[in-house]
Amino acid sequence: MTYDLLIIGGGINGAAIAREAALNGLKVVLVEKGDLAGATSSASTKLIHGGLRYLEYYEFKLVAEALRERERLVKAAPHIIYPLQFVLPHENAVRPWFLVRLGLLLYDFLGGRMSLPRSRGLRASDTAFTAPLKGGSKGFVYSDAWVDDARLTVLNAVDAAANGAEIIVQTAIVSARREGDAWRAILSDGRELTTRAMVNAAGPWVHQMLGKLGVNAASGIRLIKGSHIVVPTLFDGDQAYILQQPDRRIVFAIPYENGSTEIGTTDVPVDAPEDAVIDADEIAYLCDAVNRHFVRQVTPADVTSTWSGVRPLYDDGASEAKAVTRDYVLELDTHGPALLSIFGGKITTARHLAEEAVGKLARPMGFTARATTRTRPFPGGDIGDFTAFLAKVRATWPFLGEARSYRMARAYGSMLHQMLEGVDSEAAMGADLGGGLTEIEARWMHDREWARTPEDALLRRSKIGLHLSPDQRLAFDAWWAASFPR
Repeated sequence: MTYDLLIIGGGINGAAIAREAALNGLKVVLVEKGDLAGATSSASTKLIHGGLRYLEYYEFKLVAEALRERERLVKAAPHIIYPLQFVLPHENAVRPWFLVRLGLLLYDFLGGRMSLPRSRGLRASDTAFTAPLKGGSKGFVYSDAWVDDARLTVLNAVDAAANGAEIIVQTAIVSARREGDAWRAILSDGRELTTRAMVNAAGPWVHQMLGKLGVNAASGIRLIKGSHIVVPTLFDGDQAYILQQPDRRIVFAIPYENGSTEIGTTDVPVDAPEDAVIDADEIAYLCDAVNRHFVRQVTPADVTSTWSGVRPLYDDGASEAKAVTRDYVLELDTHGPALLSIFGGKITTARHLAEEAVGKLARPMGFTARATTRTRPFPGGDIGDFTAFLAKVRATWPFLGEARSYRMARAYGSMLHQMLEGVDSEAAMGADLGGGLTEIEARWMHDREWARTPEDALLRRSKIGLHLSPDQRLAFDAWWAASFPR
């Protein structure tokens, strides 16, 4: 098969580039050795944010770009991205009050015209925000946004496929070499592909892939592990907290999955992508981080689940992991057919990165790049106000119930009309496979979203796996194996 562009890696950057390139009219194929968002892109803190703490390292350009993207993304995917208020207590603070306030004012300024509320000081009336805290009522409130990171990655791929891209998962690049004016790649399933250009978006494996391609890179990466823990809820309400630590790092405490609190993240240098496993020291660090601030205390025994991801950060020479830039570098090699390698990046700026990547490829590939996604909704995102949309969902399909209608409206947005077309009862959705997941939804994940294993469906396309008993999980695994024999 012959393509214009082969993208290696189905994380957020690869999927976003596939979307942008397909919308620019290129014949695109994306190849992922595991699952979409199967590594770093499903192991983030799950925020769309400018990066308040990056101001401390003078990353003004990155913060401004990220805040512009935050505004675009909130509008483009209101089903999976929504505003979140953050409380920043000034107890145990390692930065002067005036410096934090100045940083928040700069954060607001860099954001320009935005729909999210601007920062302010904590008020005496903010008892719901301050009651969970040990200290007094000094501090600040500002806004960023929450995101379902794995679904954002999948929706990029869905939009890319809707515009002609081919998405191949559970398939690795065995080798690829330049032959004349094209790349010839061999896949692990035996297929051979010919492509005019390639993008190396392998994330933490970017250098390993360059070695496989026989290409030397000028840029380097630092592999930094970020781990998170989940504990029973530390506070009531929908707000999140950003907590200053004695080592000058910050730790987030964010509402998560039905009465839990997500706590993260750490910054630990590692040697290999496979080191994405939390250790006892990280668990203790995160427990101590929240115990300094909250009335409710936690111990490692309270941890109900964890996740860790290895971030492939561009190596800017910083001495400490927390200071390494979160910006990205795009390295273009035109010694023959083009190869673009991606170093660094973050969930929030993936769309912008993709636009820049396609722009870089335009000249060597001989086409004129267009900015196609700045105002384009993601699949399911053309719903307007989510509250009004949810009310329509419940009126149209009352048999879904309160909890399931909310979860499915969040996950699929307007795509629910396709999934549930002609469905007029709970029975018509097929068997309940546990946690409110029915056959019609599980088949959608397989047929429309490239879920190939039970884990793909239960932990990345959804978080239903967190709520299943061991017996329910075994039953789901058996149903999946029978329904989708490999």
